[in-house]
Amino acid sequence: MHKRLLGLAVAMTAMFGAAHAQDAKTIGVSIPAADHGWTAGVVYHANRVAELLMKEHPGLNVIVKTSPDPASQANALQDLETQGIDALVILPTDPDPLVNAIKEVKNKGTFVSIVDRAPSVNDATVRDLYVAGNNPALGRVAGEYIAKNTPDAEVVVIRGLPIPIDQQRQDGFDEGIKGSNVKILDRQFGNWNRDDAFKVMQDYLTKYPKIDVVWCQDDDMAVGVLQAIEQAKRTDIQYVVAGAGSKDMIKKVMDGDKMIPVDVLYPPAMVGTAMELTAAAIYDQVPVHGTYTLDATLITSGNAKNYYFPDSPF
Repeated sequence: MHKRLLGLAVAMTAMFGAAHAQDAKTIGVSIPAADHGWTAGVVYHANRVAELLMKEHPGLNVIVKTSPDPASQANALQDLETQGIDALVILPTDPDPLVNAIKEVKNKGTFVSIVDRAPSVNDATVRDLYVAGNNPALGRVAGEYIAKNTPDAEVVVIRGLPIPIDQQRQDGFDEGIKGSNVKILDRQFGNWNRDDAFKVMQDYLTKYPKIDVVWCQDDDMAVGVLQAIEQAKRTDIQYVVAGAGSKDMIKKVMDGDKMIPVDVLYPPAMVGTAMELTAAAIYDQVPVHGTYTLDATLITSGNAKNYYFPDSPF
């Protein structure tokens, strides 16, 4: 009897070990380094959701790697391949230079989710899932707000980086102001960086004696913009519209700051959404292939409290 129980225990242990081995999967997460507030939020949420997923799936290993540029990120993808991954979640530093590296991973049968920054050709040959904010809507919502509230405004624009999502936002903004008398004085790149945006805004303030409104694509850049305006003691600028939904900008909206009356939502937590959907795909065979787009909500004093997370790093 003792031998039979021992044999049964051994068999059950073997069965458990086999089941556990089947559950043992690895998700690689490749994201930009925290070079500004939004990407700091991406890193925070990637690590946060990695811990949650590993608790939910005891056999799961989530490896999060950060990279400062496309070359480093290509090397990170090779390293993840070497470690053996069942799925890849990638927010590219710059998507087009990384297409071949991403395809190499996908061609090995790995489930691939691209987040936020899509390559020029963004179809099933490159990825299984695409998760992003609505980049055209981010620009359109900002443009519509300016056209409605200051239809004759003279506006300066601070762009992000010269990559596809920047152009999508620009095209959306131009659509949003169509039919109004809004005049664009200038457009320059601020690289989604507050220091660069500060310098661009200083240049604008020198070149243009009258500016009504500033549109910049990113809340971090808005910090630099506001600093430049304050230092120059310019009172002609009525307000600044930015985007992302950082806690500092949302707090300004909540407090009724006249320079930041609204913000447009583009949450860095989208990387966590992609990770959760990816885990559902590889563990539960949930059909999540295709595109998942988040809304570009206009944050106003009436709804700002719903998007304010004071403990967030961004």
